[in-house]
Amino acid sequence: MGNGLLQSIADNVVFVLVCVGVAVGLFLIAYAAEKYVYKRDGITERILSTRKITMIGLFSALAVILHIFDFPIPFLAPGFYKLDFSEIPALVGTFAFGPVAGVMIEFCKILLKLVIKGTSTAFVGDLANFVIGCSLILPASIFYMFKKTRKRAVLACIIGSVIMTVFGTAFNGVYLLPAFSKLFGMPMDAIIAAGAEINGNINSVTSFVCFAVAPINIIKSVAASGVTLLIYKPLSPILKNTHLSSGRTVADSTRTNVMQ
Repeated sequence: MGNGLLQSIADNVVFVLVCVGVAVGLFLIAYAAEKYVYKRDGITERILSTRKITMIGLFSALAVILHIFDFPIPFLAPGFYKLDFSEIPALVGTFAFGPVAGVMIEFCKILLKLVIKGTSTAFVGDLANFVIGCSLILPASIFYMFKKTRKRAVLACIIGSVIMTVFGTAFNGVYLLPAFSKLFGMPMDAIIAAGAEINGNINSVTSFVCFAVAPINIIKSVAASGVTLLIYKPLSPILKNTHLSSGRTVADSTRTNVMQ
């Protein structure tokens, strides 16, 4: 019993370290991309200015509210898979303030959720939400950051949605489901059986992620992208007032970047 408890604690410590490593890696990717654009465009503003940090806090609060009110989709996947729309404020925030802000919004959202609600999936669901959320906002924001136009924003959302669906589905099958099975103590056969009760086509890990996980990722990415494209332009004048680059004016940004 004692050895089993110690092993369980060790397993969770390793998983938490993996989570931290993934978060650091995503932050570095976002920072490198944003730093490159700042240097290319001659922007001297700090990537994390005081105003930007304040807005990250605001968007994180909005995101965690939507994340807390997640809900199962019993006709698609077992109850431990839940749908939320917390990527909407994260995507709006990352379009407005860059990929570093987007990754930080996702990260702060998860930290706040753990403080408020805890975890019911041995942290696996929390890592999944963070990484898969970043797989939408990070490529979308990097693509949009290089040229901020309406057409570019639409393409950015499409690219982000495709990457989120493909990556999220593969990441679940290769890493998250085995980790959940090990840490939560639920055999893989039982997980597959739970999926088979909902969809008779599910009989393996591959079919599970294709028929249960992929549709959830599609719903999340399409919803986040659609709402962002609808509300971002009306919100942009307000957001611009809190995000002025050194050496530029709001008028300059408006002339060069239609969507911004």
